[in-house]
Amino acid sequence: MSAIKHGLALAALALAGQALAHGDVAPQAVDTTGLPELAEEWLTENPYRAEAAGEEVWQTAVEIGASGYNQNCARCHGLEVVSGGLAPDLRFLEAEEFGDEWYVERFRDGYTQNGITKMPAFGELLGQEAAWAIRTYIETRPDSDMMEEVSPELKALRDQLAGYATDATGADADALKARLSEIASGIETLSGAPMADSVASRAARIIDGSPEGYHKAAETLTIGLSAAH
Repeated sequence: MSAIKHGLALAALALAGQALAHGDVAPQAVDTTGLPELAEEWLTENPYRAEAAGEEVWQTAVEIGASGYNQNCARCHGLEVVSGGLAPDLRFLEAEEFGDEWYVERFRDGYTQNGITKMPAFGELLGQEAAWAIRTYIETRPDSDMMEEVSPELKALRDQLAGYATDATGADADALKARLSEIASGIETLSGAPMADSVASRAARIIDGSPEGYHKAAETLTIGLSAAH
């Protein structure tokens, strides 16, 4: 990670003490079906990263983590993990040992300041499979500046896919998947994680040559590009 990004990460962690109080919102259970079960003892390194667990497990972790994050974390840390400025911007939390240890400690034990609960303890209630799935989702958020750069082409591909949803004449599913995958491979994360979960990669996985696949891929791009702004 560059010195600039490292500095931003430390700045984000420094904001932890300024986070809004979580209030009385109760943690919501996360269905971790499909993820490898972990031992009872808590780990200090994310076991669901693609290089450790394989891409299939990684994708499952991202999907489950997205649901868990939106249910339990987005209220304070922001949709798509884009902080409003009062809670830490977790996109900058390094995807390595230091970041993992800080994350899992906060997830398990929560954070209290001056007798006020800024973050509840999620560990006992949600378990470590959910913890690491959420961590995987957080660390794979794409660099917003890079997404801005590819946004015009993704919008053009979105319109093309929407057209193929009603008339697939001339459509080349393999070429569309390949181009979206190529765009996705050039998008970096802010955490330093090697793989970003971007709308480009999501749309590429959906395309199967069917009108429904084109429609869902176009819809994915529409929602994702809107969320990015």
